[in-house]
Amino acid sequence: MDSPSSAVGLNAGFYGESLGIRLSRLALRSSQKLWPGLAVRAAVRLFTTPVPPKWLQRPPWPAAWRVERWPFERAGLTLYAPADAPPDAPVALLVHGWGGHARQLLPLGEALAQQGWRPVLLELPAHGRSAGSTSSLPQFARAIEYVAQRLQAQGQAVRLLAGHSLGANAAAHAASGGLPLERLLLLAPPASPRAYTRYFAQVFGLHEGTRAALQERIEQREGKLMRQFEPQAVGPRVAAATLVVHDRGDRVNGFADGEAFARAIPGARLLATDGLGHRKLLRDPHVLEALVRFAGP
Repeated sequence: MDSPSSAVGLNAGFYGESLGIRLSRLALRSSQKLWPGLAVRAAVRLFTTPVPPKWLQRPPWPAAWRVERWPFERAGLTLYAPADAPPDAPVALLVHGWGGHARQLLPLGEALAQQGWRPVLLELPAHGRSAGSTSSLPQFARAIEYVAQRLQAQGQAVRLLAGHSLGANAAAHAASGGLPLERLLLLAPPASPRAYTRYFAQVFGLHEGTRAALQERIEQREGKLMRQFEPQAVGPRVAAATLVVHDRGDRVNGFADGEAFARAIPGARLLATDGLGHRKLLRDPHVLEALVRFAGP
């Protein structure tokens, strides 16, 4: 089921009105009339390029955290973990959202570390310090699965997986594929990737034919249909205990999106917040306390 709340929320200014966006809109509107194939290729490139650019998403890191870079597909991954974490500590894998960066999950990572966890914060392709210029939701999910499997091969099985925004959507999909987990945290997840293509088309003035071709091109390239990431597709296959956290005033992914995931995942709990929007819940003390309590020892 598509979520109109997501598209409405994104319309509040996800892409903004910079000169680059205005020029891209003009170019796409013109090219889809004269060179439809070129317009689709350009739209795919723009749709899969994170906003804002990753060079704006590289804040400094505490010296006590170790940074690793792993090659992945034609890009790369960056992992951050406390250097002094006990080797036998339970592992929590934390994942940011589209256009985000790993440091957004640092407050949760530090809170978990204080309770004896070994948090591993994952920076996805084309984000932050990770290599690559484009990415996608299916690649997010593949990266989560790869990192979890590689950590397990190193004797560090992931017991808790937490994702924010599009990272939550990818985390739910990874969990539904049989990734062995005890706990799953979904923070402000979007319910429908397809709704994003419609919003994107609205922002850049694309006809429905161009939008549909954009979606089809991405699905063909990734080998996944967008609807395979929606709550009713992934939810019934998630076996881990799940907590969904969503703010009623989220203007990026509407509250109904979190409700959809909570309904679709057997036994999932929904923690509703007020006044925190899409990102403040990642550092709110009361929310962090609830997340750590859910994670357990």
